[in-house]
Amino acid sequence: VIILAALPLLFAHGPAALRVLPRRCWLPLVGWLVWQFVSASRTVDTTLTTLALLQFSGIAAAYGLGLVLLSRPTALRWVVVGVSAGFCFCLMLAATQRMVEFPLDREILLEGQRTGWTNFPPATLEAMRREGTLVSTNGVEVANPLLLLKLERGRVHGTLVYPNALAGVILLLFPVAFQLVESVTRGQRPLIRYAALGLLAGLGAAALYWSGSKSGWLIALAAAAALLLHHRQPVAGRRHWVWLALIAGGGLLLFAWRFQGYFAAGATSVGARFDYWRAAGQTALAHPLTGTGPGTFQRPYAQLKAPESEMARLAHNDYLEQFSDSGWPGGILYLAWILAWLVHVGRWAWHRADAFGFTATLGVAAWLAQGLSEFSLYVPALAWTAFTLAGALAARAASPASSTDE
Repeated sequence: VIILAALPLLFAHGPAALRVLPRRCWLPLVGWLVWQFVSASRTVDTTLTTLALLQFSGIAAAYGLGLVLLSRPTALRWVVVGVSAGFCFCLMLAATQRMVEFPLDREILLEGQRTGWTNFPPATLEAMRREGTLVSTNGVEVANPLLLLKLERGRVHGTLVYPNALAGVILLLFPVAFQLVESVTRGQRPLIRYAALGLLAGLGAAALYWSGSKSGWLIALAAAAALLLHHRQPVAGRRHWVWLALIAGGGLLLFAWRFQGYFAAGATSVGARFDYWRAAGQTALAHPLTGTGPGTFQRPYAQLKAPESEMARLAHNDYLEQFSDSGWPGGILYLAWILAWLVHVGRWAWHRADAFGFTATLGVAAWLAQGLSEFSLYVPALAWTAFTLAGALAARAASPASSTDE
């Protein structure tokens, strides 16, 4: 709704904003979006492609919204305030899922199974059958074992579509949300200040841990190391490298302990991803010009997947899927846009940005890195937020007045 209302402003002020921004930061985006519609003309599934085109158009509009309307630091800060409020609600819901909702749901299902479901109304039982919560085994209705296992593992997702998406929003928003709370509480009493910072840090770390995201954990470690390196000046002597070693070593040890059962079982999700990527590569080679159509990875994958692999709708790699879905032109244009943004905004954030600009850039870069193993580009709550921030940061980086003095 906000994007639709802002379209007249985008058309009115967009050309002036684009003249300031380096062409490499917007021309590949325009070419990529145009090529998606070219690829759509050869799609193997019109319904899936229509949904993908709506999503990609939203991404382009969100980037333009940030570029044109949020280039001023004050405007961007107010948007981050609102987004951070939603982010905190997501973290609180994730904690509730882990500590209350999932254990309670599992106990209710097990109790119903023990009593032959006599404690459930008929309408509820019918809905549970339709949703797959109940399955029939040897003529006896039992709780779906996969659902019970999922509840037992307790991988939380908050308000997002699945646990790794929750990890994505933590990578994207936690750095700038934490910096925002730090700046807002700077003049408050120490008890209030440290309680607010500790609550946000605790919720963010716990939610990332409970999400069970392996790539999210490793990217968060890399982001923490980048943050420490960026603030290396105030750190005296060798203490800087000691802290860096402690963060990296401690994080990796905790990672190994947290996921030892996963690796002992053969790292099944890693093997599945390699199968997705192999199929995406084969599709890109078989359809080099227009691919199979935006958002259609599942169609060729159904024909190419290994017999033992589970079905997947997306390739779990946003960059590789562009080559598979829209051919080599689409993949190259998308990569060119992202790399140009990283170089343009990254240089500014590292050398000239204030703490707010640096943490916002760090979050977007971490989210883009997660796209190497996830499908965050196809989750509107993540992609539209990320590219709104990306557009605003690109405009700030192109402004001659943008510096650490802001």
